[in-house]
Amino acid sequence: MINHTERARELFESGYNCAQAVFGAYTDLTGLDIDTAAKIASSFGGGMGRMREVCGAVSGMFLVLGYVYGYNDPCNSEVKMEHYKRVQKLAEDFKAIHTSIICRELLDEKKGEAGYVPADRTPEYYASRPCTRICMDAAAVLDKFIEENPV
Repeated sequence: MINHTERARELFESGYNCAQAVFGAYTDLTGLDIDTAAKIASSFGGGMGRMREVCGAVSGMFLVLGYVYGYNDPCNSEVKMEHYKRVQKLAEDFKAIHTSIICRELLDEKKGEAGYVPADRTPEYYASRPCTRICMDAAAVLDKFIEENPV
């Protein structure tokens, strides 16, 4: 089995955004190739297109959750409710580690500071940001959930 935590780190440190890194770490479960996974998750990096809203690593975690446990019957309220319960459980588990699922709060930025231009991925970038650890923690939270809730 793939070490998803380590794979998320590798993907993030090779230049993928946080959502791509987490979602892409689970290609063994989704059956997607990394290029497809990266495209699906590409809009969610930097807290949704660098708007610093919901953390991309958390969005990546939710994308995996939907792919593995999601529903496809829009009329089945019971199944929808159970899925939303899972989403909220993962969010709470992530917040137990990082106190928030909001990108700008995790980065200690003010709203409006982000812009749409991605930061250069330099050694200083990786050293100054918690994003690598956040991607790894999102994968660890998801792995624990999957272990406790086999498909």
